[in-house]
Amino acid sequence: MARLIEEEQASGEVLAVYADIKVYRQTDWINNFWKALANHLPTLKRTWENVKEVMAPGALDPLAKELVYLAVSVTNNCNYCIASHTAAARAKGMTEEQLAELLAVIGLANANNRLANGYNVPVDERFVAPAEQD
Repeated sequence: MARLIEEEQASGEVLAVYADIKVYRQTDWINNFWKALANHLPTLKRTWENVKEVMAPGALDPLAKELVYLAVSVTNNCNYCIASHTAAARAKGMTEEQLAELLAVIGLANANNRLANGYNVPVDERFVAPAEQD
C-alpha cells in the first residue's frame, strides 16, 4: 500500500496542488487517491490537470461523465474508484434506480463484449464511420 502524504507532511508544491483541488472541488479535505499520488509530484500534477480538463463541463454533462467513469471503474474492478465515483455521481443527482440500471447495462455490455470477442464477430459495414470505409 502506498504511503499517504498528509497535508502536514507535504512539500510546498504538493500543498499547492492540494489547495487547487480544494478550491476546484469546493471541499475542505484531500482524499486518499491524491495523497497516494503525492509520493510522485509529476504524477500528482499531471493527473490533477488531466482530471480538471477531462471532467470539466463539456458536451457531456457532469453526471454523465461520472456515470461513464463509474462504468469503467466497475469493469476494471477498481474498488476505490467505484466508491469515490459512486459518491460523486450521487452528489450530482444519481438516484439508486439509475445506479441499478447502470450496473445492469455494465453487466450486459461486459457479457456481450466477451461473446463478440470470443466469436470474433466481424464489424458490420454499416457500423463503420464513412471516413473509415475508404
